[in-house]
Amino acid sequence: MKNGNVLLDNIAKIHTTPMGVERIRRNLGLGEEVDDVVEWCCKHICDKQSEITRNGKNWYCKIDGYIITVNAYSYTIITAHKEKKVRNAKATK
Repeated sequence: MKNGNVLLDNIAKIHTTPMGVERIRRNLGLGEEVDDVVEWCCKHICDKQSEITRNGKNWYCKIDGYIITVNAYSYTIITAHKEKKVRNAKATK
């Protein structure tokens, strides 16, 4: 998680747009029980169990079955979604 330290060092810069708030809320099924979506995401990003990686222009934080995507330059939360479950394909004869 060495690279993740850069994201954690800039956690105060993380933000999103009003459309981003609604997209994240919808994708994660947060509903109205979460007042501050950015705060919710920051809490999960800062969790010691989170796996933070950088791929190109984005940071990806995987935790608790969620993936949070943050732009590496502007620190804007682009989206967040539930991690897709991998199904085992049965071989057919």
